[in-house]
Amino acid sequence: MDLVRIFDTTLRDGEQSPGFSMTPDEKLRLAAQIEELGADVIEAGFPIASEGDLEAVRAVAGGIRGAATAALARAAQQDVDAALRALEPATRPRVHVFLATSDLHLEHKLHMTRGEALDRIVRMVRYARQRCPEVEFSAEDASRSDPDYLAEVAVAAADAGAAILNLPDTVGYATPEEYATMFRQVRARLGKRAVTLSAHCHNDLGLAVANSLAAVATGARQVECTINGIGERAGNASLEEFVVALRVRGDRFALRTGVRLNQIYRTSRLLSAITGVPVPPNKAIVGANAFAHEAGIHQDGILKNPLTYEIVSPETFGIPARRLVIGKHSGRNALRTRLEELGCPLSGEPLEAAYRDVMELADRSKTVGDRDLLRIAIRARRSGQSAAAHSPEPSAAQGAA
Repeated sequence: MDLVRIFDTTLRDGEQSPGFSMTPDEKLRLAAQIEELGADVIEAGFPIASEGDLEAVRAVAGGIRGAATAALARAAQQDVDAALRALEPATRPRVHVFLATSDLHLEHKLHMTRGEALDRIVRMVRYARQRCPEVEFSAEDASRSDPDYLAEVAVAAADAGAAILNLPDTVGYATPEEYATMFRQVRARLGKRAVTLSAHCHNDLGLAVANSLAAVATGARQVECTINGIGERAGNASLEEFVVALRVRGDRFALRTGVRLNQIYRTSRLLSAITGVPVPPNKAIVGANAFAHEAGIHQDGILKNPLTYEIVSPETFGIPARRLVIGKHSGRNALRTRLEELGCPLSGEPLEAAYRDVMELADRSKTVGDRDLLRIAIRARRSGQSAAAHSPEPSAAQGAA
């Protein structure tokens, strides 16, 4: 299987989303876990943004040894110089240069012509490559750029020394088919140039992971993503969703990553603990409900064979275990199993009595917790024992009969 390299930008693009700021120490702690997770590249920040961000990038660069450390820089010499200073301690430094290529951005944001932008890109990529062994170039707003101009920029950046060319869907505008077509067109223009194409997708239309999958199906061999899918606006492509999709649908993609799946849950929870932002319960893979089952039909299927309703086991990702949530949709089989897990098994009439009480409580309350279950089960068991104790003994005649 071909290898897709994972470029984790949680510390840079992820941190730019409101509420996710991190101190240098927190960045270093999270970077160590992301490296343990198996990311190939960790983008540590945007050094020109502030002295604090520069020092945070420097701390990460000096603290990790397996993954490459990337620092973001606009196509401007002061940005590249700041990135180079921040990356001095890195064993595997990468300068990540970017400039917008869509006419919308060129005209209204940068006030540049296409020719001026192309000249700036070539000069800054060449400048960075003369000072750093690895340079990546990103064409900001690539998905809304003129295809011919985008391909021209890609060729020029590759010839100037960029080994990785990133084609971002910066505002989450593209559909998978459109995004794949863009990669095919750029690859065709690059010819035999030995460059890696990279995808960077935002989730404004909820298509970030789908677009990333479309890109790798078309030949991209690096994907830029974040833990828990955090990022500006609606977020970036979720690392865990993308990686697990490749794993589960290996029959379709025949691609692999170096991510250690059993570290996914730990990494997700560490990010949440550092930022204080909880993971949404319905979040794929790492949400609290991702492996929770309340519907009786689902619970019965899971108990008979987990594959009936789970396409992969929670333990694969380091998640302790699936949860059978007892509520108004649950069945007797699930209740019996959960009570056994809690050390209070029931059967026969006590189980029926407990089931009736649980359903009554579930109709009145949104959740039925383990304490509620134990209280109901103990009461049902005692009632059953009391009924047995007070039942009349059969007479001798009845016994003989």
